[in-house]
Amino acid sequence: MAKGYWVARVDVHNEEGYKPYMAANPAIFQKFGGKFIVRGGRFINPEGEKRSRNVVIEFADYETALACYNSPEYQANIKVRQPHSLADLIIIEGYDSP
Repeated sequence: MAKGYWVARVDVHNEEGYKPYMAANPAIFQKFGGKFIVRGGRFINPEGEKRSRNVVIEFADYETALACYNSPEYQANIKVRQPHSLADLIIIEGYDSP
């Protein structure tokens, strides 16, 4: 079964305001078995627009990745993040190679 992923690119314009969002995320992701694959780190952006932070979170499958995003806990946490950042987020099904 293919895994599910969140791929996020974020610009934070208020670090202090963003901290409560980051502090709440580990418990939310743990509840859904989410695992950080990429969380910051060095990068180059040879094409397209860039954001200052890049994150990839792996879930057991696509449905679990969607359930985490749609959970009441994460939906409440989005409201904490939004005034302090600009984000692009996709939820995508991984490739389950033969």
